[in-house]
Amino acid sequence: MTAPSGGPLSGRRCVVTGAGRGIGAALAEAFVAEGAQVVVNDLDAGAAAATAARLGAVAVPGDAASREGVAALIEAARAELGGIDVYCANAGVGTSGGADAPESAWSAAWEVNVMGHVRAAELLLPEWLERGEGRFVATVSAAGLLTMLGSAPYSVSKHAALAFAEWLSATYRHRGVRVHALCPQGVRTKILQDAGRVGEALMGATALEPAQVAREVLRAIAEERFLILPHPEVAGYYANRATDPDGWLGAMNHLQRKIVEGQA
Repeated sequence: MTAPSGGPLSGRRCVVTGAGRGIGAALAEAFVAEGAQVVVNDLDAGAAAATAARLGAVAVPGDAASREGVAALIEAARAELGGIDVYCANAGVGTSGGADAPESAWSAAWEVNVMGHVRAAELLLPEWLERGEGRFVATVSAAGLLTMLGSAPYSVSKHAALAFAEWLSATYRHRGVRVHALCPQGVRTKILQDAGRVGEALMGATALEPAQVAREVLRAIAEERFLILPHPEVAGYYANRATDPDGWLGAMNHLQRKIVEGQA
């Protein structure tokens, strides 16, 4: 690990959920390198412990989605660190399927990808508003700006996660609460692996390593930018979606047909 940089995270007390591997582990490593104190959370206790041991961080394994799990995590993190300055709601689930996806898939996507963020914010905001500062980093995905073919629960829940992050920023920015929405496309993580052929067809060619994503997060924090786009081309897709929705939907449907026909 490198020496602390004295940057905006130096000395800050950070919680990163879903940090046993992937983007979360990369964020935890980047934050420690910046001089932050970090709590590593993951549902996989072994993965959380391994990441924390490697980084010299603190492992607090457990559920980062349910009301009870989020409350236990925040209470333990406060006890370990003395408070929380930065909360990274990074834990997420990617489930495939469309309107016919089972209720359990929709429920899991909503609980983890949305309500985990809402429940954390509910508990963090009183302290942050009282002292006039706090930072919430939501791992959303480009699916929250665009869509994810083959996965309606993931797409819908990530749109909701982005909407909540926007609401937080619009409501509390003037009171010192800073919010960031991390929206990468393909990243070499388990979620991309689980997406199978469709995920590889859509995102494999431009997939980034988690460490590259973490570096973009550090830049966005230093620049106080809300929207974090590790894949710059997503900005163009997002603009096209807003200004020419029919054209954008037509292009996405063309891609869907190619995937179904096995040509992508």
